[in-house]
Amino acid sequence: MPLKSDTKIAVIGAGLIGRKHVDVVSSHAKLDAIVDPNPATKELAQEKSTHWFADLESYLEQGHPDGAIIATPNRLHLANGTACLNAGVPILMEKPLAEGVTEGRQLVSLSEQTGTPVLVGHHRRHSSLVRAAKAAVDSGRLGRIVTVNAMFWLNKPADYFDVGWRTKNGGGPTYINLIHDIDLLQHFCGPILRVQAREANTVRGFEVEDTSAVILEFASGALGTVSICDTVSAPWSWELTSGENPIYPKTDQSSYTFGGTSASLSVPDLKIWSHEGAQSWWSPIKAEVIEADTTDPIVCQFEHFLDVIQNGASPLVTAADGLRNIAVLDAIKRAAAQGDIQNVAGL
Repeated sequence: MPLKSDTKIAVIGAGLIGRKHVDVVSSHAKLDAIVDPNPATKELAQEKSTHWFADLESYLEQGHPDGAIIATPNRLHLANGTACLNAGVPILMEKPLAEGVTEGRQLVSLSEQTGTPVLVGHHRRHSSLVRAAKAAVDSGRLGRIVTVNAMFWLNKPADYFDVGWRTKNGGGPTYINLIHDIDLLQHFCGPILRVQAREANTVRGFEVEDTSAVILEFASGALGTVSICDTVSAPWSWELTSGENPIYPKTDQSSYTFGGTSASLSVPDLKIWSHEGAQSWWSPIKAEVIEADTTDPIVCQFEHFLDVIQNGASPLVTAADGLRNIAVLDAIKRAAAQGDIQNVAGL
């Protein structure tokens, strides 16, 4: 972005991801306020030369931003999103859109009623790696996609769970991490209709799962598998393969594979594998690497949010997209609990 925008943005919630948003907003627009009940965040506001409010209601009584980024705990998304939408304030809602399908539907409906846009913070959609991969899929180079695999394998350290809610239901890798993968799989392959799943918590013994295996059935007829585990030392996760966040050590592996009748694609290393001659296992097979630049998807997401606010651009990840991701997770959790096939709730 060549010039800093004078668009006024409030950041609601100043935890780990909220502070990242604070830095991005400060660099690219006008940070109008930080809203967080933790008194320590008042010092952050002073550092950034902006206003601090302990609660959103008090802030909206005194100010009206051009947009707001909501990075609060999931259980507060409905209340904070409702307050902003009723005030006519466009929002960038950190994933997930809401705590559950019912709450998500309310936000989708309110956005439609008020005509106020919602951009859901599935930031990987703004990655140059994802854009390049999606272009390859849409070009037809892979032929018909018939199978998909995604992996989220890494080792979260013990002190990660010093935050109590991360050990309780809803705080595990399904809701915290898998939702990003589900968003991208639906972005590439279309809606997921049915799921099967099993999960376990045998390593740490917390209420939350540490391992889960999922089978996905897409509307296109493609089938997919997802394996997630946050207690293994392994290189196969978006965090460790994409290099988008420098706090994670980057590997040269991939975390997604898309199998097509003409070629297959691994992401994020962006290798397209195809036979040189006939489509046969007897024919030589080679890999071609797609070129993509390296950009910070959080910054790209914010630039897009400004475009939504200033120019009426359609959100790349809509509230309806966010709701469908929640519905898939809900079906996965039901399938794991009941041991059967679950349909994704109609939206």
